[in-house]
Amino acid sequence: MPETEVYSVSSKESRPVVRKFLARPQPEGFGATVRRSIGRFELKYFDPFLALDEFSVSAPAGFPDHPHRGFETVTYMLQGAVTHEDFEGNKGNIEAGDLQWMTAGRGIVHSEMPAPHGTQKGLQLWINLSSKYKMIEPRYQEIGSKNVAETAKDGIKVRVIAGEALGIRSPIYTRTPTMYLDFTLKPGAQIRQPIPVSWNAFVYILEGEGIFGNTQSSPVTAHHLLLLGSSGYGLEAWNKSSKSLRFILVGGEPLGEPVVQFGPFVMNSQEEIDRTIEDYENCTNGFEKAKHWKSESTVFMGYY
Repeated sequence: MPETEVYSVSSKESRPVVRKFLARPQPEGFGATVRRSIGRFELKYFDPFLALDEFSVSAPAGFPDHPHRGFETVTYMLQGAVTHEDFEGNKGNIEAGDLQWMTAGRGIVHSEMPAPHGTQKGLQLWINLSSKYKMIEPRYQEIGSKNVAETAKDGIKVRVIAGEALGIRSPIYTRTPTMYLDFTLKPGAQIRQPIPVSWNAFVYILEGEGIFGNTQSSPVTAHHLLLLGSSGYGLEAWNKSSKSLRFILVGGEPLGEPVVQFGPFVMNSQEEIDRTIEDYENCTNGFEKAKHWKSESTVFMGYY
């Protein structure tokens, strides 16, 4: 991704909050619950972001075998663990603090099933791919929690999932230029984080309450999504409460391309969607291995 542009914060205003949504719980998968903030009826698409889910799932619920094509999924675990399997034979656990950046490209069929005990929580972000990358070979980038770039300064802790903050950079390669930052602010702390010019950006609050964009703004609490305006150097946020504030800041370069979505398939035209459905149903053109594959987790839990 391109270098983050740094501005003189004394001469530039921060980006304002232009829209706010409360992500309410809704059912998803088989017995799971998600709080969807992007991808809902009020905000179907925020270029290049297709969906953001804060999920909560306990066995035997989960997300059994399902396909993807044309975009990337970013799974970031907050609590517990899920087991990931795909039809290429890849399998592993994504545990608290771990990151999986999956480029579905031309086709993946996989499952995401929870650890057997307790409630598993995390975030999943869907990032669109440009037309030139939609049919590339699938790829994984996985980083364990202890290897996620992290630093702390002046009451601010940041985990850099993608992009750069407070002088540290993530090793994740983003085909669609993206920043993904997990901030925790102690009481009294404030942050000024640059966002590249022309990028779309949003905040999603995980814990506590904070003030964003303007010191006169009202505090915003957990499970709210804040869309940031396009003008200004970046994000400014304050924790004026007595408890810690945790939120993610996500930004991306808009693709400016047509988007046609049919569930887990995201292409540029209806013709491409129709062809994708045929490919999946016929197990061709990237879905060949789906014909005889079932994940171990979903078979064990009785979905087949």
